[in-house]
Amino acid sequence: MQKIIMIDEAQAYTQYIEPKAANDICTGNAQTFESYKNYILFVFYMYDIHQKGLPANEIIIYMDHEDLFFLCESRRGYERVCELALPKETNEKSLWEFFQNLLKHDMDHLEDFECEIADEEMAAMVRHHDHDIRKIIAYRKELLHLKRYYEQLDALMDNLALNEHHFLTEDGVRHFSILANRTARYFANVLNLRDYVTQMREAYQAQIDIEQNNLMRLFTVITAVFLPLTLMVGWYGMNFKNMPELDWPYAYPIFLGVSVLVCAGLLMYFRKKKWF
Repeated sequence: MQKIIMIDEAQAYTQYIEPKAANDICTGNAQTFESYKNYILFVFYMYDIHQKGLPANEIIIYMDHEDLFFLCESRRGYERVCELALPKETNEKSLWEFFQNLLKHDMDHLEDFECEIADEEMAAMVRHHDHDIRKIIAYRKELLHLKRYYEQLDALMDNLALNEHHFLTEDGVRHFSILANRTARYFANVLNLRDYVTQMREAYQAQIDIEQNNLMRLFTVITAVFLPLTLMVGWYGMNFKNMPELDWPYAYPIFLGVSVLVCAGLLMYFRKKKWF
């Protein structure tokens, strides 16, 4: 029997399930992977990589020599499994077909995701909006979900391909070994994308730091230009009696000209030093 049911309906099918496995399912104590001589029971969280932001769905899969049950936690997970799990002549082949369909277009999605990140990187280097840093955070969050998803699938495929109790046939072991290698490649791709996004964030932050340094350099130049003028104003603002310049008829134009020359000289010096 091959059946897709909700987890809360498992009680009605306990007659087809090994007693220990049925108890683990009904009490919520099913382990990540259990392999015995007569059956295999495992739990994984199915994450729809094509619909970002949606939570993963818990799926429990039980398979013995006669039956194959997909037990779904949510209605959305149930509908997704119904799309992927197509009935085949053997339970082993049906299980392989399910994971084959589950991973079918993942590489295309990861490549599109990589292109999206690259495009966002180019745009972020130009505009420097707060929107860009939020996008980077969203990418890191999505890649964290993908990392956990492929990490569990990688471990799951390895356990199935190991075939510890010789429950699967030689063809089944070979097929699941192929899926294990494919999942490992997806997992490695996700890790590379995480490194890419990390470098993207560091480059974005470095660009912001450069712009801030340039702004601080401009303020420093402005301060340096007006500092001598401040000294001169403070000097002549003391109004000592023995300051003959205060009585000169051309004292103000001379002071103004000296101030302009000081500013121009400093600006030329700073420009020559390429400080701005």
